[in-house]
Order: sequence, then structure tokens, then C-alpha cells
Amino acid sequence: MSYGFLDIAVTPSVRAVQAEMGVDHLWQDFKGERPSDRFTENEAMFIAARDSFYMASVSETGWPYVQHRGGPRGFLKLVDERTLAFADYRGNLQYISAGNLAADSRACLFLMDYPRRARLKIYAHVEILSLDADPALTELISPQPYRAKLERIFRLRLDAFDWNCPQHITPRFTETEIAEAVRPVRERLSALEAENAELRARLGVKGTDGETV
Repeated sequence: MSYGFLDIAVTPSVRAVQAEMGVDHLWQDFKGERPSDRFTENEAMFIAARDSFYMASVSETGWPYVQHRGGPRGFLKLVDERTLAFADYRGNLQYISAGNLAADSRACLFLMDYPRRARLKIYAHVEILSLDADPALTELISPQPYRAKLERIFRLRLDAFDWNCPQHITPRFTETEIAEAVRPVRERLSALEAENAELRARLGVKGTDGETV
């Protein structure tokens, strides 16, 4: 069984650099631990938790283009073990990714989990569909609720994926993640404040305005 992601990523020039750095022997017969051409439950849970990702495409002039895609958590949908889809929301009206993918359907996605220092890399071919081309798929990828104008659907056919090591990923946290992390502290603080107020009332302690508090 070949290791699909490296089969795509490792080219003659990549092998030349590996040899120059003395690490080519690590990858000559590398097969990986499991197939990388279909998503498992592990990838499904990871993808469903993401609210953004980065997508690279290549223009007709050979220049790469990397775009950030964001939306509500889970906006990148796992249709089946080899298919992803997401809504293309109206943005800055440049349509660079859409244009690139119309000429060359190959794309690479990076999905990041900064708090857990994990990243999932995905090679895929992208098909661009109109919203009325597949009503069931349109219903699946339509955000509820999310104030954005849907213009088209990007359907991705998986070629290979790979997990990166956590080195050099700086943990970062969203506002929602921070709020959830400090929620127990806030709840404990509220309970202590209520308990303190009750004790002061029982003892008849006067506040600064002379009222019993």
C-alpha cells in the first residue's frame, strides 16, 4: 500500500533536497500506518469542529494562491469518506480561487486546530457547482443561521490527506474558546459573591452608603 500524500507531494526536486539534507532514506519506502485516500471517524470529527481553513490553488501562470476560508463551525461538510463540500460565500469579488480552480481543479487544504496544535493537510480535486445543480448538497452546506450570501458550491474529491506533527504551532484561542475555558472560574466567582453577600447580610455589615448589605 502506497502512502498517497507523499506520492503526490514528493517530486524529483523534493527528493533531491531530501538527499542533500541526508534524510532521503527516511522516505524511500515509507508506507504510512493506514490508507490516506479516505477519511475515518477521526478526520470526520476534526473537520466538523473547524470554523476556518486555508486553501491553495495554482493559477494559469504557475503562481500559487493561498486563501483563508471561514464560516460557522462545521461549514466544511463531510459528504462521504472521500468527498467534502462547502459554500462559497460572497467576499471581495476577486474570485481568484474560483478562477484558478476552473482552469486547474487541484487544491491543497490546511485545517488548523491551534489550541491542540494539530493540522490536517488535504489534497483534492475541486468541482465548482451552481446552487441549483444539486439541491440536496445545497441544503447540506447552507449555514443555519449565518448572514452570508451563497454564490456557489465547492465539492472536493479527496486524493490524499496527512496529519502534521505539532512542532512550531503556537497555540491560539478564539473568543468562544476563551469564554468556555474561563466559564467555571466565572461561575465559581459568582457563587462566592453570592455567598459573601449572604454572610454580610446575616452579620448586618453596613455598606459604604450606610445600608445593611
